[in-house]
Amino acid sequence: MTARVMTVAFAGIDTIPVDVQVQMASGLPAFSVVGLPDKAVSEARERVRSALSAMGLALPPKRITINLAPADLLKEGSHFDLPIALGLLAEMDVIGHEDIANFVVLGELGLDGSITGVGGILPAAMQASGLDRGIICPADNGAEALWAGDLEILAPSRLTGLINHFKGTQILSRPCAPKVSSSPLSLPDLRDIKGQESAKRALEIAAAGGHNLLMSGPPGSGKSMLAARLPGLLPELNARQALETTVIHSVSGMLPEGGLIRTRPFRQPHHSASMPALVGGGHRVRPGEISLAHHGVLFLDELPEFQRNVLDALRQPLETGQVSVARANAHVTYPARVQLVAAMNPCRCGYLGDNDLSCTRAPRCGEDYQARLSGPLLDRFDIQIDVPAVTPEELDLPASGETTQVVRKRILAARETQSLRYKNDNILTNAEADGEVLQKAAVLDEDGRALLQDATRQMKLSARGYHRVLRVARTIADLAGMDNVKRGHIAEALGYRHMAYRR
Repeated sequence: MTARVMTVAFAGIDTIPVDVQVQMASGLPAFSVVGLPDKAVSEARERVRSALSAMGLALPPKRITINLAPADLLKEGSHFDLPIALGLLAEMDVIGHEDIANFVVLGELGLDGSITGVGGILPAAMQASGLDRGIICPADNGAEALWAGDLEILAPSRLTGLINHFKGTQILSRPCAPKVSSSPLSLPDLRDIKGQESAKRALEIAAAGGHNLLMSGPPGSGKSMLAARLPGLLPELNARQALETTVIHSVSGMLPEGGLIRTRPFRQPHHSASMPALVGGGHRVRPGEISLAHHGVLFLDELPEFQRNVLDALRQPLETGQVSVARANAHVTYPARVQLVAAMNPCRCGYLGDNDLSCTRAPRCGEDYQARLSGPLLDRFDIQIDVPAVTPEELDLPASGETTQVVRKRILAARETQSLRYKNDNILTNAEADGEVLQKAAVLDEDGRALLQDATRQMKLSARGYHRVLRVARTIADLAGMDNVKRGHIAEALGYRHMAYRR
């Protein structure tokens, strides 16, 4: 008889059922794993053999064949260890075939029989729930599986505990849900930034409408400090967004203690990041930083220092909200609906425009430095602002201005307005509005329409730039609590499409 255990393979954040078939037949002793296993799956033979040996069990001197069906699908990862081990135990009559028939199984085995945590438990548990099955997973991932709903969950820490559970000598209790802290996260306050009132205003607009933001200014002017305060201004994730974000982090093996991600991600990769690290890919196609920041903020500091081809690879995901990674052996899609925030110096020395501090190559150094950024990439920033150096007088003043909580209340009110406006269009913010939806949402008065048309000609805005100005103006009107977009809103939005040092 052939033992069969169900597990899954991953294609992006999607799961594909895999049937682990274990057969012991007469013949020369051998242990083969077939079905396009990668190196980690092939090495499962030694981990399983050692784990069984640690329990005092030895594999019989037979020809053992493990088939991972469908056979033409590449199998990657160490989570195949546990289903292979359970299949062998069923063939050896240590446990019954019926014990494992109604479970999806994932887990990595240690040489001593321990069961180690793996990534992707949440989407696997959702798959199991959809198939009306339970799930067997490591104890470290048990709390994560709880988010998939009301399904049977067995989360042992050792293989012996799972065997004893099936034999009835030990009962594995249902995992406990992780504790959710009721206290707010400690985030830096907007009030700590001295001066930069215009930059704070731009940050508020960006947070209210989900707009991409580019800040340019000399070193130490507060660009990174402003970006660090953005997460505190944003609303918490709703239930659907939280689940989507948690699934991505689960597949990446980056989910902390099985908890559901409720706050918006804030990813800040170093400028040496490669294209697979930022966009996604690699030999084993993994989510990149732009996908890990899904429904959150991707902050790129020192923007021109990133490789140009890496930055240009962001252009399509920023428009479509997803990344499609095509390889010879894989074609996967990851969600990537992010708010892009970037900071840069105006030139390599950082002091372009300051006659006392700028280098001798100014303004040529600024032109060369900014030429690293392509025009199409810059066109995708809704708001582009200059962040000037803070004066000594401003630094000497005590902290003043509005706190994060005060500004956040206005932002939440504006977001609620947008949510009601777009409730039938499957979008949440003005930054996502396009086409006819945008035209209906941003109704201009005659003065505003004339100003926008004149500015489009004089500033040579692209069609994308035109619509981005319209989206920002709609957000400004929402913050003001106004139904229609006025000339003043258009004028302020146009002011955010120009940087003093832009080439």
